[in-house]
Amino acid sequence: MNHLPILPVLIPLLGAIVSLFVEHRRFGARTQRGVAWASVALLAVAVVAVFEATASGRILVYLLGDWPSRLGIALVADRLSAWMLLTTLCLAAACLLHASAGWDRRAPHFHALFQFQLMGLNGAFLTGDIFNLFVFFEVMLIASYGLLVSGGRGLRMRVGLHYVVFNVTASTLFLIALGLLYALLGSLNMAELSQRIAQLPAAELPLARAALGLLLLVFCSKAALLPLYLWLPEAYSRAPAAVAALFAVMTKVGLYAVLRVSLLWFGPAAGPLQGFGHTALLYAGIATLVLAAFGVMAATRLRVLVAYLVVLSAATLFIAFSLQDTGAIAAGLYYLPHSTFAAAALFLIADLVRRRRGDASDRKAIVAPLPGRAVPGTLYFVAAIAVAGLPPLSGFLAKVALLAHVPDAQVAPVWAAVIGGSLLVVIGLTRAGIRLFWRVPEVEPGAAPLPTPRRARLRPAETAATLLLLGYLLAMTVAAGPLMRHTDAMAQQLRQVDDYVRVLRDTSPVMRQP
Repeated sequence: MNHLPILPVLIPLLGAIVSLFVEHRRFGARTQRGVAWASVALLAVAVVAVFEATASGRILVYLLGDWPSRLGIALVADRLSAWMLLTTLCLAAACLLHASAGWDRRAPHFHALFQFQLMGLNGAFLTGDIFNLFVFFEVMLIASYGLLVSGGRGLRMRVGLHYVVFNVTASTLFLIALGLLYALLGSLNMAELSQRIAQLPAAELPLARAALGLLLLVFCSKAALLPLYLWLPEAYSRAPAAVAALFAVMTKVGLYAVLRVSLLWFGPAAGPLQGFGHTALLYAGIATLVLAAFGVMAATRLRVLVAYLVVLSAATLFIAFSLQDTGAIAAGLYYLPHSTFAAAALFLIADLVRRRRGDASDRKAIVAPLPGRAVPGTLYFVAAIAVAGLPPLSGFLAKVALLAHVPDAQVAPVWAAVIGGSLLVVIGLTRAGIRLFWRVPEVEPGAAPLPTPRRARLRPAETAATLLLLGYLLAMTVAAGPLMRHTDAMAQQLRQVDDYVRVLRDTSPVMRQP
């Protein structure tokens, strides 16, 4: 039990090492996929064990190197960490299934990079040290650089370069913010920082606000908040389908970091820094939601449309978390996996449409026949209902729960943004569905029929991966009651900052030096 928190980091690390070993041509694709699935299976066992261990409210602490938590790096698993681990695992299984249909053969080092990506994601959700959060961010981002440009050329390489430059710049600001925090407070342990921030003298508050504001800026850039979301639509739309689907959870890492540090450092016990940044994040989230909704309507390609939906879901979560209401946070935590799975499913559907329309690709303005439209059309219909927040699926339940917990002072802007944004999304998705699935080319009487594009083979594994993601949404709808009770308990635990701090500060090394 004491070693559970390290397993979700250690298993994909070992899986990546073994994947590199079997990349030689004498092993073949089947062996590489076997290693990847074995790693994911072991990871599933570890994540389920962490989820069960924390479901009752227990907080697990693992001291790396057996150093005291105030001096060394600590991993911490609570309900929120386990929830994020489980979301990432479910998404990764569907993405790996889709990639195993054949795309992984065209991408050098895909399986190793995939495992490193999981390692970075899991580590970011488990760390109790803000510097280690930077380390896992970099592991995750370096793997994403390779996944984005794998097997690509031309425009994808250029977009990948923009993605790298943006994230390297954000990482540089992250390091600067960490240096300021350490110089000012003398620690980078999250629990320790929550105590020291509350005790800051008035003379040091301006520098603290500057450092903490810079840190929040970095997290917002990772989560694609206005105006720092411009990199996302083009990068995600150019990524391979399985990679873009996995990237749907990456913006949630920034949101997780904002939620964690906001409740730890800027809660009721934070003194002069109580509520730091909450109002700014709330209205920035509202503005991002509105612009992302217009982006959905204006998108010329289906994949760009889905990328704007990722931005919109992040904006909705910023609103939920910035309200500082337990019920709103619980609704946001229920909405988080829903929005991740829905966007990932749409990325896979968009790839299927692109391949089956030939040269027309997934561009809405081009009228072209779509051979075998029944399967992708049905999948699109279900995913569109889910991502738009229409009844009866889990997106509707999450938004109703969120709107029910909006404080009176913010009812007008939040309700207008969420309901208005949902209406624009419904219009945008409907227009895209009509143009891609219903509209057919007009042929003049007596003219030769238009050539039918080459019908891309419908791979069972790709369809199964999409059905798996949609199945998650249906399962979340059916089990909405238990899941919402769990997210409510999760939100209450997050608001009980003293318990988190006490457990982390009181955990002692197993072996003490004489």
